[in-house]
Amino acid sequence: MLLPAKAEVARQLRRYRAWERVMLAAPTDHTVRATFEDAGYTLCVLMGRRCAREAADAAERYLRTTLVTYLQEQNDTPRPAATVRRGPPAVERRSPAGRR
Repeated sequence: MLLPAKAEVARQLRRYRAWERVMLAAPTDHTVRATFEDAGYTLCVLMGRRCAREAADAAERYLRTTLVTYLQEQNDTPRPAATVRRGPPAVERRSPAGRR
């Protein structure tokens, strides 16, 4: 698994938090909202998350832990149970002559 440089994560997280504050101060400004969403998207891509909040949380965890600890935390996350795929029930097959 490739992980980004901590300096870049810190920079993008600061950018995201700064635009979050600006967006909360002026929620109707479309330019501010677009820039905030762009900062969130960049953080999502950087951290490999789908949601900007999750990406920000992951970035904060990544910055305050060591690389080994962060990877262990990622591996300990609960995963959905694997679905078991089964084929059709086994049927006894006979040859056209009636033999098995």
